[in-house]
Amino acid sequence: MQAKARQRSTAAERRATVLRTAVQAFSERGYYGTSTTDVAAAAGISQGYLYRLFKDKQALFAAVIDHCSDRLLESASAAVATVRGTDPETILRAISASYDELIADRTMLMILLHAQGSAADPVIGEAVRACYARQVEYLRAATGAAEDRIRRYFADALLSNVLVAIDAVSVDAPWARTLRTRPGE
Repeated sequence: MQAKARQRSTAAERRATVLRTAVQAFSERGYYGTSTTDVAAAAGISQGYLYRLFKDKQALFAAVIDHCSDRLLESASAAVATVRGTDPETILRAISASYDELIADRTMLMILLHAQGSAADPVIGEAVRACYARQVEYLRAATGAAEDRIRRYFADALLSNVLVAIDAVSVDAPWARTLRTRPGE
């Protein structure tokens, strides 16, 4: 019986694997608490190979932010596809529900929070700004909502981040109920 030849993965496949591994590692320990050695070991590659795929730790984390930005857009787009009609409020509610679902698993949430907390680094800051720019422009195009309504959407989403991060849903206190109540509820 002839042994099956081991199929080597391409650089693009390996890069995607490293990105998935990095998302998990950075979500758990943040940018400053995660080393490239940690990511390389978790991905089953050498640190040298990691540096062939990504110039440095900043470039790797920026790629993680870009990856998460893509996931946010995919989720929003899928939500928009389920909406019948063109009412901006209906579309925004669908996108908001998809966002709440996405951050509920906490991996995406923690990447977003760690990214914002590390945005003083120029490379990371640029990746965070690009992420927000993509999301804002997508919402503008997909909803046709007014500027102030788009701003309010993001304000509510950022509050949702905090509420999920501190597990405010489990707190039965007036302050938590106030923060959890959305306008119109």
